[in-house]
Amino acid sequence: MNMLTSDKWDEALWQQAEPIYYEAFPAHGRKKRELIERMFARNMCNLHVLMDGDEAVGMALTGKTQNEDASALLIDYFAVKAARRGERIGQRFMAMLKEWAQTLPHMDGIIVEVEAEESEMNRSRIRFWESCGFTLTDYIHTYIWVPETYKAMYVELSPESRLPKDGQHLFSFITAFHKKAYARK
Repeated sequence: MNMLTSDKWDEALWQQAEPIYYEAFPAHGRKKRELIERMFARNMCNLHVLMDGDEAVGMALTGKTQNEDASALLIDYFAVKAARRGERIGQRFMAMLKEWAQTLPHMDGIIVEVEAEESEMNRSRIRFWESCGFTLTDYIHTYIWVPETYKAMYVELSPESRLPKDGQHLFSFITAFHKKAYARK
């Protein structure tokens, strides 16, 4: 398996990722294509597609976010093709993303937000991220525009990482990224 990554809008690569994206995320939980294209135009994201030969089996949309304390890679979307789940592809894909993130200058860690509501599906997602080395924080974040609540998870990329370990501070990175993504200008 190999991972293809682009920091520019790549129509052919998006065509590989899009079916996985639409399969994994319901309409209310995904960004519209136009918004994603605008994020690329603003140089704020990367598209990663995991290939198994000629077959796209995973996709991720990531973005760099930072404040005065640290820099982090935010995983905005991450999915494995439903027919290929259970093959440990997600863990291999995440390992490749970590390796890629470690090549970025001044990158302290990786952050992902997970739904906080107690359900078997959400517990399963948290177990997945924990199997990839992520740590769950306690802070529960509420957005004004969606009914779900979220928690932050993080993984440090080096022993010298400056990434904060408390969820509320991590959400300052996450919300800054989302505000920039949704900004009209």
